[in-house]
Amino acid sequence: MNVNIALLTVTDTRTIDNDKSGSILVNKIVEANHKLIDRKICKDNKEDIISILKDWTNKKVIDVIITTGGTGLTGRDITPEALDEIADKHIPGFGEVFRTISLKTIGTSSIQSRACAIISNGKYIFSLPGSSGGVTDAWDGILKHQLDINHKPCNFVELFPRLKEK
Repeated sequence: MNVNIALLTVTDTRTIDNDKSGSILVNKIVEANHKLIDRKICKDNKEDIISILKDWTNKKVIDVIITTGGTGLTGRDITPEALDEIADKHIPGFGEVFRTISLKTIGTSSIQSRACAIISNGKYIFSLPGSSGGVTDAWDGILKHQLDINHKPCNFVELFPRLKEK
């Protein structure tokens, strides 16, 4: 099953032309036979992030949203706070597993990442670091498998029809 994905890079410094992490994710999405529905870049501004994410969660054609950037510890890093404002449910295990994987590649520096995931309006939103290594760890270690309907014993894709249950 192909997954329809929207990609948001949160950055004060990058453009589409030099967004290395975004480009890595675009390539990985294509390699996995998923479809990139939309791609945007926005500044580290909570209201702008929320606006884009809310717009995307209201589009039936989008299954999954991935953000990259804004998950660190600096004052400008506010992507997790933006996600908190639109979350119906948090997926705490995503950040825990990401930091475990990252621990193997960057050591204790992994503690500085606030990578996280939520469900909002029936859509998964995964918030990844802005580093090329971080997005690679997250995709190769988690998303590649969980966005594959054939991954067992379970995966995120098989839950799509049930995410809006009451």
